[in-house]
Amino acid sequence: MRFNKNVQEVLNKQVNAEFWSAYLYLSMSSYLAQKGLTGFANWMRVQFQEETSHALKLFDYIIARGGEVKLEPIAEVETDWSSIKDIFESTYKHECKVTDMIHNCYEVALKERDHAAANMLQWFIDEQAEEEENALAIIDQLKFVGDNGPALYMLDKELATRVFVDATQAAK
Repeated sequence: MRFNKNVQEVLNKQVNAEFWSAYLYLSMSSYLAQKGLTGFANWMRVQFQEETSHALKLFDYIIARGGEVKLEPIAEVETDWSSIKDIFESTYKHECKVTDMIHNCYEVALKERDHAAANMLQWFIDEQAEEEENALAIIDQLKFVGDNGPALYMLDKELATRVFVDATQAAK
């Protein structure tokens, strides 16, 4: 099976970026858990699981196309933030960066006329729109509640209800 080397290269970079993202969100989860914000920590742990599943979706795609996966070392991630709002603003900025990376993968696939890869990447494009929207929604809530302890407590309890659903499995 012929798999375009340029597409393979950009998808490999994305696999590694997704694993780095997972590592970042796990770091955020740890930070929040240490602050006693178990609901916020849960939300980030689910993000960790989602990013891992995204990396594996790309990983499996590369292999299915006869390509070679090249895993790189995971670079160090941030471990300290100034506030809950700072964490979610960092999350939003990071998701915007990931969106740009996915768009780049898509553009490379189109340039190389790898329509199968472009089709697969459409799922990621849609997913990134949702990721950015979710982060912005929490930022808006945090702006609204400010430093109001009872309101933060309620938001923490709400975020504790989030569960991981592997959307990549339904998308195969």
